[in-house]
Amino acid sequence: METTFLVIGGFGVVILALSVLIGDLFHFGHPDAAGPFSVPAVAGFIGAFGFAGAAAATITGSDGLLVPVVAGVVTALPTAWLATRLARFAMDMRTDATPTQQDMVGTTGVVVTPISGSGYGEVRISLGGQPVKLSARADRPIALGARVFVVEATSPTSVIVEETPL
Repeated sequence: METTFLVIGGFGVVILALSVLIGDLFHFGHPDAAGPFSVPAVAGFIGAFGFAGAAAATITGSDGLLVPVVAGVVTALPTAWLATRLARFAMDMRTDATPTQQDMVGTTGVVVTPISGSGYGEVRISLGGQPVKLSARADRPIALGARVFVVEATSPTSVIVEETPL
C-alpha cells in the first residue's frame, strides 16, 4: 500500500516539474493561473496526499485505507492552499521596468573598441545595473579606455557619444 501512495506522490511531483519546464500549457479548470485548480495547487495536493498517505500507512502498519487517506487529505489541503498562495505571490511580484532605448541617454561608459572619426566603435555602459556593450559613433575619434557620455540613442544597440574629461 505504501508503494501506491508513493507513486501518487511521485505523480504530483512529475506534474509540478512538467508545469515548470513546459510552462502555462497545463493550466486547466480556472482562468486564474493561481486559482484552486491551477497546476501548482493540483500538484501540491496530489504530491502531499501521496507522500502523507505513504507515511501514515508505514507508521500505522495497517492494511486499511482509512488512515492513509485521511492523513493524505489533511496534509494535502493546506499544501494546495500554500502552493496557490505562493503561485499568486510570484505572479503578483513587482519588478523593475524593462530598460528602453531612451534610458541609455545620459549614461556614462567607457570605450572598449576605439571609435574612429568616420565609423563605429564600441562602448560599455551600465543599464539597469547590467553592463551593456553598444555600437557607438562620435564627432571625433575617441581612444580605447576613454570615458564617454551618451548623448543620443539611435537604435536599441547604437548610440552617439561624447568624450568626458577624467
